[in-house]
Amino acid sequence: MPAPFVHLHAHSEFSLLDGSIKVENLVAHARSLDMPAIALTDHGSLFGLIHFYKAAKKHGIKPILGMEAYITRGSRHDRGRKKGEPSHTDHLILLARNLEGYHNLVKLSSIAYLEGFYYKPRIDFDILAAHSAGLLGTTACLRGTVAQAALNDGYEQACETANRYREIFGDGNFYVEMQDHGLEPQQRLNEIYRRLAKDLNLPLTVSNDVHYLHKEDAEAHEVLLCLQTGSDIDDPKRFRFTTTELYFKTPEEMRALFPNDPEALANTVAIAERCDVQLREGTLHLPRFPLPEGFASNDDYLKHLAYEGIARRYGATNETISARADFELAVIAKMGFAGYFLIVRDIVDHARSVGIPVGPGRGSAAGSLVTYAVGITDVDPLAHGLLFERMLNPERISMPDIDIDFCFERRDEVIRYVIERYGQDNVCQIITFGTMAARAVVRDVGRVLKVPYDDVDRIAKLIPGTPGTSLKESIENIGDLKTLVDNSPDYRRLMKLSLTLEGLSRHASTHAAGMIITPTPLINHVPL
Repeated sequence: MPAPFVHLHAHSEFSLLDGSIKVENLVAHARSLDMPAIALTDHGSLFGLIHFYKAAKKHGIKPILGMEAYITRGSRHDRGRKKGEPSHTDHLILLARNLEGYHNLVKLSSIAYLEGFYYKPRIDFDILAAHSAGLLGTTACLRGTVAQAALNDGYEQACETANRYREIFGDGNFYVEMQDHGLEPQQRLNEIYRRLAKDLNLPLTVSNDVHYLHKEDAEAHEVLLCLQTGSDIDDPKRFRFTTTELYFKTPEEMRALFPNDPEALANTVAIAERCDVQLREGTLHLPRFPLPEGFASNDDYLKHLAYEGIARRYGATNETISARADFELAVIAKMGFAGYFLIVRDIVDHARSVGIPVGPGRGSAAGSLVTYAVGITDVDPLAHGLLFERMLNPERISMPDIDIDFCFERRDEVIRYVIERYGQDNVCQIITFGTMAARAVVRDVGRVLKVPYDDVDRIAKLIPGTPGTSLKESIENIGDLKTLVDNSPDYRRLMKLSLTLEGLSRHASTHAAGMIITPTPLINHVPL
């Protein structure tokens, strides 16, 4: 039986407006082909990494955590390039071999945005060398540093660049990656790579630069690139891939492309076996609350505040109130969440102290006597018969969810306070992704295809604006829409492409209110 093959160079929808595969579909397709593993290597970011990790685990295949980094030949701090100088960024595949490699991947991705961003998030050779432990690298695509050196600067420069990477990653951790998408430069490059690998004693591997799932999705991917660059589909000068081979090929197709490279094919599996990252899910990393003098623990201080608040709220305690308070405090202490309650109470207390309106509380948090007593909420759970167990259940450990409403006009003041209180390196707002919903994707695709605006507008208005309503459901259930599509080849093309792209992430932005606070610098925990 032929050896299996593993895709080590794949882009999802989180290569924004460049990859056209949903993470779940990427993993499910790999599983359907009986692949033992699959790598995710989105451009310059780790946006989809946790989605990918969980999806792969669910489908029973190994997730290989990676990124196609943008690396600059100069300093990441440089902006611009000299006249006549080649492109200031090249590509490099990074894969995490272990947990240390994963953390270095997070740091490199973060540094690329925080320090190296210039049109794209960039790293340089110095920062790569500082955070290369636990990582494995490959030469990537035609835009890779070694490839550009080989095609433009000569064989000796390609060898020098490859050796530089070998020194950074260590012996056995840098691979020469061959691709064949039917492009003439790749044919030349593969011959150079075979020679280079032999001369430098570097291992070869192969990949397909996966951007869409099926070959017939190539046109939809072209539309996606047009959205990225603001071009029309018939613009002769637009950025395009001059191939339709960037799809998720089967092991058989990959073996047919590289019949004389069995070792390079086998190395895809060997690399997958070497990359084994087990993320510690369910582990909490709560920030440290600065306790006032006289209190030894978060639990002691929360109990003090709770009983102080009970006296203020009720005037005097009784057996019912005490029993409820003691029960809630015991559950909070057992789950280790006292610090979380103290932090939320501190933020709410500060907002009120400077006159920022704060909502009375909503959701499951309103069922807690402790949140009421310490002033997080203003809803008496005893008077209204509300249950604490909706917020925290002693039978099931999960993070409590306290929703707080601050006046939108002064929300920035609350955010500034949190940053000052817990440190700029430990606090950030979270990312959010805009997706191409049914109506929006039709308008986007129609614009790229140059379908008359009035026609696109008429079609889009027939699609319900109800969240969650899919394009497929709309076509099936709305007679007027189905008739329009059935009677026009142009509309059928519009809908076919829209159906392929529907639901993909379109852009990233900052969430209006969600924040992360970490006990140590954020870069140790999450990609920034």
